[in-house]
Amino acid sequence: MSTAVTSARQGRRVFVVGVGTTKFEKIETSGREYPEMVREAVDMALGDAGIGYGRVQRAAVGYVFQPSTAGQRALYEVGLTGIPIVNVDNNCATGSTALMTARDWVQGGQADVALAVGFEKMTRTSLTGTGELPKVTTLDHHLNVMTDLHEWGTGPMTAQLFGNAAVEHMERYGTTAEQIAAVAVKNHRHSVHNPYAQFRDEYTLEQVLGDKMIHAPLTRSQCSPTSDGAGAAVLVSEAFVREHGLEDRAVEIVAQALTTDTGESFDSRSMIDVVGAPMTGAAAARVFAESGLTVDDVDVIELHDCFAINEIITYEGLGLCSPGEGGKLVESGATTYGGRWVVNPSGGLLSKGHPLGATGLAQCAELTWQLRGEAGGRQVDGARVGLQHNLGLGGACVVTLYRAGTLTGTADEKEN
Repeated sequence: MSTAVTSARQGRRVFVVGVGTTKFEKIETSGREYPEMVREAVDMALGDAGIGYGRVQRAAVGYVFQPSTAGQRALYEVGLTGIPIVNVDNNCATGSTALMTARDWVQGGQADVALAVGFEKMTRTSLTGTGELPKVTTLDHHLNVMTDLHEWGTGPMTAQLFGNAAVEHMERYGTTAEQIAAVAVKNHRHSVHNPYAQFRDEYTLEQVLGDKMIHAPLTRSQCSPTSDGAGAAVLVSEAFVREHGLEDRAVEIVAQALTTDTGESFDSRSMIDVVGAPMTGAAAARVFAESGLTVDDVDVIELHDCFAINEIITYEGLGLCSPGEGGKLVESGATTYGGRWVVNPSGGLLSKGHPLGATGLAQCAELTWQLRGEAGGRQVDGARVGLQHNLGLGGACVVTLYRAGTLTGTADEKEN
């Protein structure tokens, strides 16, 4: 098993003090190149933190579809300061991996101010399936399991992987197509209040179920769209927060874990495991053990709903419910406003869009706004603890736990 875990008890405390994101847009419609999108997101994050780019000491930049050193090219639009810039690619978990890299630097004393950036300018090739099994991919082990259990279809590869996981969930636990579709209904409803979301329309259950089939049982509105966009976050040390009077804006990253596939992912012959359930469970267990918190302490969650079924699988991996109970959980209303948790108040990947490198930083931005009470019409009342889950097949899973008020006494006041 390959696992990386950082702990606030083993290093300096790290705080998010500035976040920014572009509006996520349908590919090939914005007319903007990636350096322009990055500059918008970074300028927004720096402005939110109240500092200039000259204060940044290191930057981690994540993307999937651009060539080597695109991070340098993107940040040169913001400023030429000679700082170390590290490029990161971890598939759909790229943005959170950049975030974790920046946190490691601050936590380890290599920087007092670090910048995490994620962006993507995607292409139409990721939208279509060829109908042919590729000879070599980074998902060979995953596809070997799938093609042993299921016929190779004509849809996009990832839709086949998650669609077949949905079939398994339904057969094993009795989960219904309506319960899976309820995830999309919920997240599209949440997106109405998010000005950064690609889609901001509500859909009825009947509309979701009746939409174009991508790979059964997943219809188009149960699949995240390809998108262009960028996100950024400014991470700083506790000393920097106090020296610059940023206590009321600082949101602490109290725990973070990066996990990858284990033998269980493939040996179990389970599509649910192939698409990342073991990684999610391992990462969640580590952040809760590191932080001393439990899932019951969490108020708001941004998780990787690349496909509607993955939200249900992730409920179970994070411990919101027992295995097999995810469909009933969303059906009960426990994961929306008025329920036990609000999951994906941004609209999630299904509505907000999924520019691969930017997704993890957009999740960070949403949770930072929520924990500061700055999320406008989608604000979760009294949110003080937030959890982020970002998954990349191939594989990588990053789970991050945030807490507000740890430098102002607000968090302790809530407990008492």
